[in-house]
Amino acid sequence: MSELPEGWLAVKLTEVCELNPAKPKSNQLASNLPVTFVPMAAVDAESGTIANPTIREYSAVAKGFTSFQENDVIMAKITPCMENGKAAIARELSNGFGFGSTEFHVFRSSAAALPEYVFRFIRQESFRKSAEANMTGSVGQKRVPASFLNECDIPLPPLAEQRRIVAKLETLLGKVNACQQRLAKIPLLLKRFRQAVLAAACSGKLTEDWRDKHSDVQSSSQNNHHPNIVSGLFETPESWDWKTLESFCTYVVDCPHSTPKWAETGYICARTTNFKPGLLDLSEVKFVSEETYRERVERLTPMPSDVLYSREGGILGIACIIPQEVELCLGQRMMLMRTNASYLSPLLMHWLNSPEILKQVRDLTGGSASPHLNVRDIKSFPTPRPSLAEQHEIVRRVEAFFNLADQLEARYQKAKAQVDKLQQSILAKAFRGELVPTEAGLARREGREYESAAALLARVREGKAADALLKSSRRLKREHS
Repeated sequence: MSELPEGWLAVKLTEVCELNPAKPKSNQLASNLPVTFVPMAAVDAESGTIANPTIREYSAVAKGFTSFQENDVIMAKITPCMENGKAAIARELSNGFGFGSTEFHVFRSSAAALPEYVFRFIRQESFRKSAEANMTGSVGQKRVPASFLNECDIPLPPLAEQRRIVAKLETLLGKVNACQQRLAKIPLLLKRFRQAVLAAACSGKLTEDWRDKHSDVQSSSQNNHHPNIVSGLFETPESWDWKTLESFCTYVVDCPHSTPKWAETGYICARTTNFKPGLLDLSEVKFVSEETYRERVERLTPMPSDVLYSREGGILGIACIIPQEVELCLGQRMMLMRTNASYLSPLLMHWLNSPEILKQVRDLTGGSASPHLNVRDIKSFPTPRPSLAEQHEIVRRVEAFFNLADQLEARYQKAKAQVDKLQQSILAKAFRGELVPTEAGLARREGREYESAAALLARVREGKAADALLKSSRRLKREHS
């Protein structure tokens, strides 16, 4: 604030905005007047808009809710909504009035500041971080106090410059938002790409050219079954045979059903929250003591390359593999599979994560309030088996495509971070006076006068004083009449 552009002025936010203005008087609105109702969930943090308001009668919301009017700026004051950026300009309110959550702060701009200018100011990450640092209350119920907003400074440009800043921000941030929307489609496209790779791998289409070059490859078994009879899923090459999953495993065992006794350090205990399709994510782990570890591996000690499978809960049907050089025990709601010499464990993992098996899992558990699979269900899964040589080729190709997807995802994450940073960089430049030509500079070049922020604020204050004097005079006349 010490190096503001010429013609700007550092002021308190409440010098240009009325904070949390009073509700309309009880006789000001008819009881059945339709007004807009805005719960916290109706404010979209990404777009900064009121996305899904409802209409209620004034009498239903007159008490117990925060009130605001057309063009007021509302901002969430409670954690984590405030940190997430829940704020909006109240627009297109029914009859010009709105009511909403008591967890909103309301800013009503004076003639010295445009609502759009105030809104963009509080959307800055720097503002939100400062507000977060000044929150009061208990954990989970922290709020931005009005005292912080009363002492908050805002850089105030001349009014004409505010209009240019707002217009420029609308243009630039609109382009940033369009870029963010396009980027937001990439994760879904990558997910579909991975699913398509798995579908092609498990149907034999991924290695169709390989089989043409290796026509001497024979069936893995002399007991072939027609896939439509055994699996009911899809057609596979004639050289593949179908059996139950159990036929290709040395072990298919359930995990312990008891809740582990956690420890500060010790052995890693895998949880289903660590499961991602094709990956056991151990970036965040919990530990058990050596005694608890021995108890949980008494039936079967998990080994690297074993397949873990989530059989219950919100991530039902996700398979991953224990990495090399990792010693762990198992938590709840999962099972372990150890393939025999005729089947590669990565291929089994890919098969379990394929769209076809996931559909079968949904069919088995559909309609259940608490979906789960038991070991019997898993053991009976129809499973195709290519020759061992083709299994290696399938795994190699799937991993190559997945590596490509991982590279694209890393580029997406980098691009997203840059675009997100760009948004805040544009806002910072706007409030440093670097986004558009200053009104002072334009006035000099055009040989004209201009109204500085100081003059603007003085004029608005004089107008307020005159209005207050007029209201006081009218009140006195009514009292003496």
